[in-house]
Amino acid sequence: MALLPWHKIETVLLDMDGTLLDLTFDNHFWVDHIPKKLAEKTGRSLEACYQEMAENYAEVHGQIQWYCLDYWAEKLDLDIISAKRELMHLIRMRDDAIPFLDALKHSQREVVLVTNAHPGSLSLKIEKTQLDTHIDTLISTHQFGVSKESQVLWQRLQEHLDFDPKHTLFVDDSQRILDAAKEFGIAYTLGITNPDSEKEENAIVGHPSTNNYLEIIDSIIQDNFQGA
Repeated sequence: MALLPWHKIETVLLDMDGTLLDLTFDNHFWVDHIPKKLAEKTGRSLEACYQEMAENYAEVHGQIQWYCLDYWAEKLDLDIISAKRELMHLIRMRDDAIPFLDALKHSQREVVLVTNAHPGSLSLKIEKTQLDTHIDTLISTHQFGVSKESQVLWQRLQEHLDFDPKHTLFVDDSQRILDAAKEFGIAYTLGITNPDSEKEENAIVGHPSTNNYLEIIDSIIQDNFQGA
């Protein structure tokens, strides 16, 4: 179980996909659905389209283009938002996310969503989950033109939000992004090891980690009680 010094944490920055939302939707969409849509459009074999998309993803992995629906719509000549709506029933919150968010809200800490998701994808997921009702501020990194993997993003985000890195917690399911936050100087990080409910857990190295927010809610509540 991850132990965090809540009495030192004033701001909580949260990833969305895999951290608050089950990553099953995104994995199904990008790994399976898009190659199938491409095969239907072009008449090529599904196997060839799988291979093409794997190569396309590798070219821009970790860059803002990877997350950009406009980029993929132009590159593939596909209506990405419409394709996402075809799988909209798979969009769902993690079972432990709402209790965690409610505990943070009651603690009166500043809670900010910082997602690499394109604004179009963010809007779709808010429409389905009403995630925005549980969070103070929603930020898509597309407004800064760089992803969370980049130190430039963290610099611009700190300038925008004016948070104190020494009193900030960042939660994400990506090893690479957690490392970037730590490199910038975010004092507290938390890795999520089970972003996709249909896949095995991931190992997070160098950061406290959890597969269940319910395990840490009591520590938030206890800190609230002690600070009262």
